[in-house]
Amino acid sequence: MYLVLHGPNLNLLGKREPEVYGRLTLADINQQLEELAAELEVELIIEQLNGEGEIVERIHQALEEEADGILINPAAYTHYSIAIRDALAGVELPTVEVHLSNIHAREEFRQQSVTASVAAGQISGLGIDSYLLGLRALVNL
Repeated sequence: MYLVLHGPNLNLLGKREPEVYGRLTLADINQQLEELAAELEVELIIEQLNGEGEIVERIHQALEEEADGILINPAAYTHYSIAIRDALAGVELPTVEVHLSNIHAREEFRQQSVTASVAAGQISGLGIDSYLLGLRALVNL
């Protein structure tokens, strides 16, 4: 089982800044992830959480559930949440960080990821393909 975690405000996809994030909704992304999971013959648990503490708790729970890995878009927490970074480091589960937009081509404050250092890899800027490539990579780890 793989945990897919969508961070804060991703529930607004399709409405929020479509020029940056596109017109796909979170439901669209989740559907495509589920279709790929079926093709790869893996199970997903998909959650979207807005609170930093909620995300930390969910990462801890993934360890208890003996998850095979975590696919995470920490969203705004990417840039400053040491708590999420430490939770990912603490559970030592294979992790791939994904972003719809290219965080390295955005505002200066968005160009650094504090969570990437504990992930096996980061995929950004490819829209939904960031998620799909991330899941394929995670399953292959």
